[in-house]
Amino acid sequence: MLPETRFPLSRADALARLHDFIPLAGRAYAVRRNHDAGPGGTATTSLLSPAIRRRLVSEADVVAAAVAAHGFGGAEKFVQEVCWRTYWVGWLQQRPEIWTRWQADVVRMEAMLADDGKWQRRYTQALAGQTGIDCFDAWVHELAETGWLHNHVRMSFASIWCFTLRLPWQLGAAFFYRHLLDACPASNTLGWRWVVGLQTAGKTYLARADLIRDLSGGRFRVETPLAREAPPWPADMIPPPIPPAPAMVADPDLRTGLFVTTEDTCLETLSLPGRIVAVAATPDIGGTPAPLKQRVAMAMLADGLDRAATRLGLAPERVDATFGFEAMRDWAARHRLAQIITADAPVGPVKDRLDALAPALAADGVALVRLRRAWDDVAWPRASKGFFPFKAVIPKLLALPPAALA
Repeated sequence: MLPETRFPLSRADALARLHDFIPLAGRAYAVRRNHDAGPGGTATTSLLSPAIRRRLVSEADVVAAAVAAHGFGGAEKFVQEVCWRTYWVGWLQQRPEIWTRWQADVVRMEAMLADDGKWQRRYTQALAGQTGIDCFDAWVHELAETGWLHNHVRMSFASIWCFTLRLPWQLGAAFFYRHLLDACPASNTLGWRWVVGLQTAGKTYLARADLIRDLSGGRFRVETPLAREAPPWPADMIPPPIPPAPAMVADPDLRTGLFVTTEDTCLETLSLPGRIVAVAATPDIGGTPAPLKQRVAMAMLADGLDRAATRLGLAPERVDATFGFEAMRDWAARHRLAQIITADAPVGPVKDRLDALAPALAADGVALVRLRRAWDDVAWPRASKGFFPFKAVIPKLLALPPAALA
């Protein structure tokens, strides 16, 4: 485990963390989950979200262990929180325009900063943790130093950013995405949209000083006045859902390479065909991650690559750090591959690169097959509306087998 972080960086450590947390995944979690003792205090959550984000452990692993220990009724709140992440991913998977629109907004707004001195000053003070709002400033430093914030803290942070500091949510989401170890395009982007009333139309989240004081155990005084109102952001157009494409299937008779990405670092738990002759990974997660986030992702990727290579009895390889087409084509040619298997990546930078890579490989007669986990295959199509309708699919998800806990 890296000294900078409290989070597991290998599957073995993640499973050990899961084992240690499970006794607390029932009533204790439901009662205390919104409380935050800070980076030096006792955690009230599992701290597994970065591992789940990179699938060192899967959602199926985590909820199966919780339900086995507490029953569904006892573990329901914990299970729902895990499923919120799945829901966000499925929702964005059907509306990729929201992700591309946010990316364009960030570029446009960063360019606008130079034309608005007051806006730029507030933005600079916020990023430096120099707003004078004690909780917010502490959270900025905690995020930069640890790569993590408690979920309830994230809601208050975003509310203060948007309604007290009057800064655009898009730039706040970019700040989170750069630093948060568990930030994915879906949960991060849609979480910020929810705070400003875009995700659930007209419903915003207003940070309250008394609640911050209570949930932080009195660590913060919050004497600087916070916004007293949270008017919804101007509504935008939410595109109609596009049903997910059918899952792909690998040909068991073809000479095959296995390609590990930072979207899923547990490929050895997938149902793989029998003719895998090479395994490789690439050290790229997209965007401009903070150094700590990059190091953590690379440690998880290295663990995933080594596990897959060991399971298959093959030497692990690395390809070009930017998903370079020539490097991938060279890897495929050297091993005379007819198909390359990887995990299906949801909307985000890795998916974008795989989308561009597929036709380049196809030109050489190599198929890029993206295997989708059963959890995603069941959940994503049901995420077309709100979370409460989505909850009806949770029993089906609980019936799925977890990955092999080995």
